[in-house]
Amino acid sequence: MKLFKNRKTYYLYNPNTLDYERVYPSAKDRLFSVLRHLSTGIAFGIATFFVMMHVIDSPQESQLRKENKLLQTQYEVLDLRLNNAMEILDDIQQRDENLYRAIFQAESIPESVRKSGFGGTNRYKQLMELTNAELVVSTTKKMDMLRKQLYIQSNSLEELIEIGKNQEERAKCIPAIQPISNKDLRQTASGYGVRIDPIYRTPRFHSGMDFSAKIGTDIYATGDGKVTMAGWKQGYGNCVMIDHGYGYQTLYGHMSKFKVRVGQKVKRGEVIGAVGNTGKSTGPHLHYEVIVRGHYDNPSKYYYMDLTPEEYDRMIQIADNHGQVMD
Repeated sequence: MKLFKNRKTYYLYNPNTLDYERVYPSAKDRLFSVLRHLSTGIAFGIATFFVMMHVIDSPQESQLRKENKLLQTQYEVLDLRLNNAMEILDDIQQRDENLYRAIFQAESIPESVRKSGFGGTNRYKQLMELTNAELVVSTTKKMDMLRKQLYIQSNSLEELIEIGKNQEERAKCIPAIQPISNKDLRQTASGYGVRIDPIYRTPRFHSGMDFSAKIGTDIYATGDGKVTMAGWKQGYGNCVMIDHGYGYQTLYGHMSKFKVRVGQKVKRGEVIGAVGNTGKSTGPHLHYEVIVRGHYDNPSKYYYMDLTPEEYDRMIQIADNHGQVMD
């Protein structure tokens, strides 16, 4: 027998009758046929769906892609602007440190404070999951750094403004004259720095400046301030210390007598005592020190109100040529 199909009608050839007889499929055959066609359609639909999903963007996805591209461009522009802003801020910081603070003799702001970072390793962790995470994190770090440095610089400028307002009072307090009348400069014995110890005959650091003078010669306060010590100090003998404020102190050693007391306010040029030979001293002289923010400084830097440039140069030469101190 041979099965013959005409569209959806099935015929079976019967050799006995030499004729085609119509065949009616069973319910099972019809069910399998329907399921077969249905499965094929579903499979084709799913395949088409996934192809459309991966090849063709939806309107929402297309809009999101455009927005992400725009955001990336904006981050790149912002990163460039932050670089320019940080260069300008760095220039302001350099002027603040090397010009404004130098003029007002204000204490320097340590680089570790100006350039300090932010604590915490997880500060930017949530940003690492974003697209273009490296660019986003870098830009955010620069923004945080710029904000912190601007805050520090703002406080610095406010401090300098306040110092500027008090500059007249400050100028009165800064040590600016010689502690004894020494116009002819012959009484300069030894200057600041490494000198030969008069007793042990070995090099040592000399923290002040020595002025040889007769016992009883007047000693003057070199700036306005308040007496914080008037008594005996080991090595210095009879000694007076004055706190001038603004980080400045002066010390006057080996005195024969005092004319001030602790707590007394003094003015620049006021007599505070007399030259002597007390303490560790090899002859009548005044040992004079300038202390700035707890550190010794060269006293010869602070005679600008008392000497002409020519006298100042001569005084420096005399002090430098005397390698042996008197205390």
